[in-house]
Amino acid sequence: MKSAVENLNPTRVRLTVEVPFEELKDSLDAAYKKINQQVTVKGFRKGKIPARVIDQRFGRGAVLEEAVNDALPKFYTEAVNEAELNVLGQPEVDITELKDGETLNFTAEVDVRPAIEIPDYSGIEVEVDAVEVTDEDVEKSVEQLRERFASTTPVERAAEDGDVVTVDLEAKVEGEVLEDGVANGVSYTIGSGELLDGIDDAVKGLEAGGEATFTSELKGGSAAGKEAEVTVKVTQVAKRELPELDDEFAQMASEFDTLDELKADSRKRLENMKQFDQATQAQERVLEKLLELVEVPVPEKLLEDEINTRKHNLEHHQLGQMGLTLDKYLELQGKTAEEFENETREAAVKGIKTQFVLDELVKQEKLNVNQEELTEHLMRRAASSGMSPDQFAQAVVEQGQVPLLVGEVARGKALAVVVEKATVKDTNGEIIDLSDEDEDETEAAAEPADAETSEAAAEEKSEG
Repeated sequence: MKSAVENLNPTRVRLTVEVPFEELKDSLDAAYKKINQQVTVKGFRKGKIPARVIDQRFGRGAVLEEAVNDALPKFYTEAVNEAELNVLGQPEVDITELKDGETLNFTAEVDVRPAIEIPDYSGIEVEVDAVEVTDEDVEKSVEQLRERFASTTPVERAAEDGDVVTVDLEAKVEGEVLEDGVANGVSYTIGSGELLDGIDDAVKGLEAGGEATFTSELKGGSAAGKEAEVTVKVTQVAKRELPELDDEFAQMASEFDTLDELKADSRKRLENMKQFDQATQAQERVLEKLLELVEVPVPEKLLEDEINTRKHNLEHHQLGQMGLTLDKYLELQGKTAEEFENETREAAVKGIKTQFVLDELVKQEKLNVNQEELTEHLMRRAASSGMSPDQFAQAVVEQGQVPLLVGEVARGKALAVVVEKATVKDTNGEIIDLSDEDEDETEAAAEPADAETSEAAAEEKSEG
């Protein structure tokens, strides 16, 4: 076999392959054997039909077609390996010449990873938000905890803002009560916005036994997105009562003995959260600066595939679980279809560039992934997908996606190397030391193009 490579552009090549006919012998033998098992010829036992009879009865062309289909993947792979190409996706193969007993010639056009040069990135500088926790932040945090320990007391009066009402609901669309449109004994805090639009105005002013009807667009269920006539009946009105903010509350709501200790712990927790947010912000901004330094051609076919994958995951995984259509989602987001298309394309381009650049850094820095790192990453992916680690691991293995997870971890480590060498200052001009940050945190900022794909595939497997 002889092969040659022609560069069509920085991300696509054409392989020209010439195969001497004798190298097709194994595939021809396999073709005759396969046809032998599929056909019946009077006078011959199944599987024992001579090759000349198969040629006469079914045509030599059918045998050649079967043999070529069997042989092409092998010769294509040999040509790719010989040229040391890093191919992306499936090739477009064209048989240019097939002469029985002489030769098989074909071409294969395929996308390849572009050659990337990583310049010196040690001079990257970024600014991030300063970590500042105010007394107001602490008070808000404690107040949220206080809300969680609120109690309710039934009252005999009309419902007001902040009250907890128990209601029965019935939804009709076009005059018909929906099968899933009846719910009894629903507890709702007026003003929380956790149920249907319009319910607050409907129930305010009603006492127990009171009833009202209002129109609202259903957020989920069989008629999601449709206008419904909703009848709400109040069966109980209860007043919410917050506990006093004192040492007794601290002992009830936490492991601390005093309110001051509880507030100090809240401040520390808020500081830790803001430090995490600051580190994530630094990683994202360092990545953006890195991508600005590198020229990265993006294969058009790969880009289109990535755009389609992102759309599919949004529509069939995220929105599907919320009972929303894409049109409804765009309406809620206040976006046009064109804006959505542009944003999806931009995100896909960034994801692909990120993957290419960080993969090149993995090679350049000679980074490896050990079993412990892979296991920790798998546990986090499982948690974010809502699956158990065992379920997620099984799905990933069965889908053959372990290399994708390894790539995600390696890219996270590569970004950590860049972040460590960058200068990160906060808005107060203070230099932030991120050298102790766990490399795992960089994986979210890195946004590899195949991260969403691997997660979605694992979800699909679990659903199947």
